[in-house]
Parts: sequence; C-alpha cells; structure tokens
Amino acid sequence: MAALPYWRLSSFYLFYFALLGSTAPFLALYFDHLGFSSARIGELVAIPMLMRCVAPNIWGWLGDYTGRRLAIVRFGAVCTLLSFSLIFVSKTYAWLAMVMALHAFFWHAVLPQFEVITLAHLKGQTSRYSQIRLWGSIGFIITVVGLGRVFEWLSLDVYPVALVLIMAGIILSSLWVPNAQPVQSERASGEGFLKQLRSPGCWRFTVAWR
Repeated sequence: MAALPYWRLSSFYLFYFALLGSTAPFLALYFDHLGFSSARIGELVAIPMLMRCVAPNIWGWLGDYTGRRLAIVRFGAVCTLLSFSLIFVSKTYAWLAMVMALHAFFWHAVLPQFEVITLAHLKGQTSRYSQIRLWGSIGFIITVVGLGRVFEWLSLDVYPVALVLIMAGIILSSLWVPNAQPVQSERASGEGFLKQLRSPGCWRFTVAWR
C-alpha cells in the first residue's frame, strides 16, 4: 500500500478553507468599503451562493464522465484565480457581479472532486479523514483572525490581493497532490440510489456536513 500523502492533501484543505475564511466574514465588508448600498451588497454576496447550487452538479457530472478529477481540480483552481483577478479591472456593480459569478462557478467545482481524490488515497484508512480535514478548519480560523488584523493595520484596499494569494496557494497545493482513482463499482440503479438516500449513514453525513 502506498504511503498516504498526508501533508499534500492537508495543504489543499488548508488553502481551500482559508479562502472561505477570507470571503465569509469580509466580502460584504469589502463591498461596503467600495460604497455599495445594502441591497447591492446582498445581491453581490448572494451570487456565489447561487453558483454553489449549480456548479457542483455540472462539474460532478463531468468528473464522473471523464474520470479526470484531479485535472478538474487544477483547472478549477487556476480559473478561480484568473476570473477573480478581473476584479482589478473595474469596481462597477455589473463587473463585480460577473466576477462573483465566474470565480464562484469554478471555485465550487473544486472541493467535491478533491474529496473523491482524498478518499481514494485513504482506501482502508478512512478513519484518518478527519485528521486531514482538520487542516481546513485551521486554515479558516487562521485566515479570519489574521486578515482581521491585516485590515486593521492597513485597509480593505488590500483585500483582493489577499484573496489572490490564497487562490495561488490552492493552485500550488493542487499541483503537489498525486492523483488517485476511486475503486470502480457497478453503476447503481434508480432503486439503489433511493435506497442509499434512505440509509442512516447518508442522513448522518448530511446533518453533520450542514
């Protein structure tokens, strides 16, 4: 059995959830800093949530169809950075709405595919998943606390730069991770799928994830 690439997998979760920690508490503050009204801010912040409902389904289907999940992760990470970098071009409402939609479409494609890769690496060591996933929480906490201090010392003008640096970290960590393919199983029938949805394990996972 190949050695588990613990730090490579963990580094990806660290940067991915660091990006979440830099957007969840600060994105609305940044738009307020730019002078947008509360209504406009709410609309801009809602766009990534809308993409979260759409993007994972599209990219998940593509990952299942092609089997090239790590390539999708890397492509999504690069496109996330490139599309978000458009924020340096203009700060108008329409332009920012486009930036929010584009970068979120690619960002939300990344994690579901990477989860499959992580579980493929774990194989018989699934109990270690929590040890790897823990670094996501660490990245989130460090970013929330650290960026708060940075914005106090400097200003929210540096906010886009901070996000680009974190996105670059996601790209580099995805390049560091070796590929792994999940064990192939027979395609489940519709009845089998519904049976899985009714299983206690599925509901426990859903409640814990929420």
